[in-house]
Amino acid sequence: MLSLAFASLTVAFAANADEQSASAVDQLPEGQEVSDTVVELAGWVVASKDSQGYPFAVIDKAAAQILVFGGDGRLRGAAPALLGSAKGDHIAPGVAGLALREIPGRDRTTPAGRFVGGFGPSIDAGRVLWVDYDSAVSIHPTATGVPSEKRPERLASPSPDDNRVTHGCINVSPEFYDQVIRPTFERGGVFYVLPDVMPIAEAFPDFAQSRTSAQRKDGRRARSSGR
Repeated sequence: MLSLAFASLTVAFAANADEQSASAVDQLPEGQEVSDTVVELAGWVVASKDSQGYPFAVIDKAAAQILVFGGDGRLRGAAPALLGSAKGDHIAPGVAGLALREIPGRDRTTPAGRFVGGFGPSIDAGRVLWVDYDSAVSIHPTATGVPSEKRPERLASPSPDDNRVTHGCINVSPEFYDQVIRPTFERGGVFYVLPDVMPIAEAFPDFAQSRTSAQRKDGRRARSSGR
């Protein structure tokens, strides 16, 4: 599945799609596809060197997926993720200073955009991988602290519809965290979180501009070839 999803990026990535899929950790549910936007964004990051040689991840909130790439552009792994229970892309003012139970339901969002993050200390969870320290959004393994939330069960579900349950953080399986997340981002990285409602051009203006330019070029080629 991953080799098919990234077949169009063979030139952009450091290895061909078959080699990447053979070495990458694939935890996506059987039959679940990777969106064209994710493929295009990942290809643009590599081609434009937007992550400046650092590893990066693309988080697709609509599909509840996370795809992780090394600094060399190789796909390291893909997996389902749990995300903020509230749909939205905003960061509520002062949310980082609130206890989890104090965050209003409407503000339990996973913000969209480009973030530069890395491992650092937290008040109540030890050393965590911060995606955005200012909004207190991190990636961490799924916990079973609140049984009624059924986070492991939601993560194992083949549908992304029940993956919105966190206070804003991004949860992955403990296995994916240990095998892919922790070693890949040990020295930090860049995180691209696709929006729920925000226009893609607002979340990633440089990517959107590049995609528009490419579409215009394709349109000119189509007109020329039609003569």
